[in-house]
Parts: sequence; C-alpha cells; structure tokens
Amino acid sequence: MAEQAQFEELARQLSAVGAVKRDMGRILPPDCPAGSAAVLTLLGRHGDMRMSKLAELLAVDMSVTSRHVAHVAARGWIERHPDPADKRSRILRLTPSGLEQLQELSRRTTHLLAERLADWSDEDVAQLIRLMSRLRESFGDCRSTAFRLPAAAAAPVFEETTRTPAST
Repeated sequence: MAEQAQFEELARQLSAVGAVKRDMGRILPPDCPAGSAAVLTLLGRHGDMRMSKLAELLAVDMSVTSRHVAHVAARGWIERHPDPADKRSRILRLTPSGLEQLQELSRRTTHLLAERLADWSDEDVAQLIRLMSRLRESFGDCRSTAFRLPAAAAAPVFEETTRTPAST
C-alpha cells in the first residue's frame, strides 16, 4: 500500500485537476456553460431520462438541475415529454440541435486535449485513461456515499469545564 506522503501528494495533484477543468470550461461556447454541457453529455451518454435521474447523475439538487434543464430547453437542445408511467414527471430527450451542440462540445474538448497533450505518447494517454478509470471505480458511486472518518478520529472530544450546564 502507498505511504502517507504519496496519498498527500495525490491529494495535491487531484486538487490541481481543477485548473484543467477551468481551462476546459473556457472553451465552451458562451451560450453553453458547464452545467448545460453536463446535461447534454449525460443525455448523450445515457439516453432519455427523467429529471430525477439527471439530478442524481449530476449529483446536484433538483432545483439546480431544473435551472440547467430550462437553459438547454430554451435553446432547443432538449425536449421535455410527459412520462407515460407518471404524468407528473417529464422525460428529457436530446433534439437534433442538442446532438449537434454535443458534437461541437466533443470537438472542442478533443481539440484542446490533443493540443495540450501533443507531447504525450499514445501509451501515456492510454495509461492516464486506465488509471483515471481505475480511480473512479475505486470511489464507486460517490454521489450516494458520505465520507466517514475512522472511529478514533470521529469520536467527539469534550473539554472539562467548571461551569454548570444551562437548564432547558
């Protein structure tokens, strides 16, 4: 197993991934912010779905999901159809325009990665993909799992005091 110092360095490197994500965010079209891009990407990857499923995949509150969905729907990139199983719910579906937007996002992202990693070998890129996939698998479905400290670290610490507790 890796040593503590290696895990600390890994944590620093993972924090630095934020800079990569910010750079990728800068290439998005002005009318397609990151939240909208995520909606299109998930619908492209998983197909038609309910808003509740999308919120789960985005790992955000339903109100945030609703704003993202309203944004992409206003641009004609998705359609909202009544769910035959539950008329109160809607099924979200990419439109042809949404598919075109998704392809444009993919083109931009692929171009940026190819540009930034031009001096990497094919094997280096393949190794990064394998390791990132393995890292993601090790974390599993982190949308539904809360982080827990080891029992010793989580135990509450009470300081002694001479004060009398307030009565309720």
